[in-house]
Amino acid sequence: MAIDVNNILFLDIETASQQEFYSSLDSDARDLWDHKSKREIKNPEKDTSETVYERASIYAEFGKIICISCGCLKGKGEERELIIKSFCCEEEADLLKQLYEMLKKWGNDKSHYLCAHNGKEFDFPYISRRMLINGISLPEILQQSGKKPWEVPHLDTMELWKFGDWKSYTSMNLLAHVFKIPSPKNDIDGSKIYTVYYKEKNLPRIVKYCEKDVITLAQVYLRMHGFPLVKESNINIKYE
Repeated sequence: MAIDVNNILFLDIETASQQEFYSSLDSDARDLWDHKSKREIKNPEKDTSETVYERASIYAEFGKIICISCGCLKGKGEERELIIKSFCCEEEADLLKQLYEMLKKWGNDKSHYLCAHNGKEFDFPYISRRMLINGISLPEILQQSGKKPWEVPHLDTMELWKFGDWKSYTSMNLLAHVFKIPSPKNDIDGSKIYTVYYKEKNLPRIVKYCEKDVITLAQVYLRMHGFPLVKESNINIKYE
């Protein structure tokens, strides 16, 4: 049964390490990061758990969510619209509470889905872990316990592109290129989030980057399913 693209909430998250500096970690957290970071050390003669600390952002136990952008489609054909809304604030718990309320409402309709690129391995579990760490219960649409795989309403464009081939990772940037969709990577990329967040303290720049990723994600999904792209004039970013 085909999924109505208007029943999909597209999302992307941006994350940062919980502390700006490795030296700011308490002794327990430092010891735990020293152990966890071993997989991030590619050159033992050069790298240490301190020099790779920026990579803490990819682990929900050591990172935090600083921005979540979401998008949903309305209408059909060449007149279809894409509506974007972002959640961002310095206090992660406040951001997640707002997201919880939206996902709770979205998940009330059992025909609704969530979609992210590499979402099943990163975005969905990361959001779920950070919600639990912040004492926030999971909305039904993020719940996986007790459900069969086909009962979990999560879509992943990277998984869809594999067509059963599990040998390699395909970036959204590459999919955007092959589908001739404007790339979201025209300002910063994920490797620069730490610098933009902690050094430049420019959260609005990160939000724009995250929103571009969601726009590209939705466009990629449409192209993968034979639908026309959303016109730039029909992309509506909501500001509150």
